[in-house]
Amino acid sequence: MVARAGVFDPRLLEHRQRWEAKKTLRLIYEDYYRRLFSACPPAGAVVDIGGGSAHAKDFRPDSITLDILPFPGIDVVADAHRLPFGSSQLAGIVMLDVLHHLNRPTAFLGETARVLKPGGKLAMIEPAITPVSWWFYNFLHHEPVVLRADPFRLAEPRADKDPFDGNQAIPSLIFGRKKGLSRLAQVAPQLSVKSVEWLSLAVYPMSGGFKRWCLVPPCAVRRGLAVEDRVPAVIRRLMAFRLFAVLERE
Repeated sequence: MVARAGVFDPRLLEHRQRWEAKKTLRLIYEDYYRRLFSACPPAGAVVDIGGGSAHAKDFRPDSITLDILPFPGIDVVADAHRLPFGSSQLAGIVMLDVLHHLNRPTAFLGETARVLKPGGKLAMIEPAITPVSWWFYNFLHHEPVVLRADPFRLAEPRADKDPFDGNQAIPSLIFGRKKGLSRLAQVAPQLSVKSVEWLSLAVYPMSGGFKRWCLVPPCAVRRGLAVEDRVPAVIRRLMAFRLFAVLERE
């Protein structure tokens, strides 16, 4: 769905309304964007890909926001598979819930390697499919979880693809399995995986995300997230609802 000038996708308008109405949501995303921007070099251009309703600028006003759909606060309207930047131009790329929406993840990673400077970082936070989160994502979320999919299959470009369509399993298939990491090194040799962390055990799912309901008061968010960070990694790997991956351009 591509908007005409001055006409925006109603789902983005709804997201922005939820964002403004839910302080709990904003505090959770404040933590997400702190992690994403902190992973990038302190100097140089940083692009938020899949900017949606332009939340990144609330946390880093000088970031460049890019999305395939126009919206107030989006600086560049473009397809992530064909980034409108020169080679070795960017210091960092951040993404929040974007990779699993892309029709051709490997083509995007190739573009990332092209536009990042040597030493530049790609930082992303995506759905994590774990023994706990699978039940929520599989039965209570509108996007499918297709664990049998091949995230490295070079699918044909689809002009008719709805940008909101996706497979929530894609990030876990790439970053959560040794086979996925091995294949990633083959298809994107210029990108090295620096870290993969498992986040969001309870506060995020109990917040309801961009839905109307919320079970977490704003006053409990920061303390709850701090407690989650102290949970041993082996437990977070079983319970997490998000994964946080950082890649570096060699």
